[in-house]
Amino acid sequence: MLAAVVQMEPQLGEIGRNLEAIVARLEEASAQGVKLIVLPECAVSGYVFDSPAEALEAAQEIPGPTLEVLEQACARLDVYAVCGVLVREGEELRNRSLLVGPGGLLATYDKAHLPFLGVDRFVTAGTEPLVPVETPIGRIGLEICYDLRFPEATRTLALKGADLIAHPTNWPVAARANAEFITRTRAHENLVYLLTANRVGVERSAEFCGWSQIVAPSGDRLVEADAVSEVMLIAEVDIEKARNKSIIPASGEYEMHLFDHRRPDLYGVLVEEMTHVNQP
Repeated sequence: MLAAVVQMEPQLGEIGRNLEAIVARLEEASAQGVKLIVLPECAVSGYVFDSPAEALEAAQEIPGPTLEVLEQACARLDVYAVCGVLVREGEELRNRSLLVGPGGLLATYDKAHLPFLGVDRFVTAGTEPLVPVETPIGRIGLEICYDLRFPEATRTLALKGADLIAHPTNWPVAARANAEFITRTRAHENLVYLLTANRVGVERSAEFCGWSQIVAPSGDRLVEADAVSEVMLIAEVDIEKARNKSIIPASGEYEMHLFDHRRPDLYGVLVEEMTHVNQP
């Protein structure tokens, strides 16, 4: 299967323009035989809103016109897309990813880990369990941006059978180390594909670092973008490689069974509530 990540520059609050750009990328991907396309976080709306009121005005209702555009495009093109959308539910905001396929909406995911940054200052955190979505093209786990900093999230999705993680993000330049180190680590330690779609450009006070990429279960980057270009990256994804959780250089002599060798009896602190003095 061919998969793609789209690195683009959404314009703040310009919903129609951003949707046109998204559909154009879906068309381009489909023409090249791509089945799964991952787009950035808040690709429909932009990210650096100054107030809840401003963000609510740009947020979308789901279901609604934005979902209809994505559903129609995926049905027409026979593709699957993961797209970041700022969603309004009454007076609440959600930083959400939509997984849409040829048959319509398959799943939604609300960002669970929220930094004090951009629109996330005004967003309600997601609370749904982390569960991959079973699809005809594989089991897809969903994360958004800051979620990747927490290894428990990706490990949970992997333990529940995810073959690949679709990871829309809006990493600023200060977070470049995430793109340099953490993407490869999360993919390799969980033996999954990681599809990270970042944005580029400057939005108010924020400059974004780009470097979208697709990482194999081996930890190797199959493709990667630069820091400034709007581009679509395509790579071949072999789901079976993500379903073998063993590394066996020499059978009977050198074997690593990464999930079977876990020691959950030693990890209890990972699910304990903790308060640190350096938190505000």
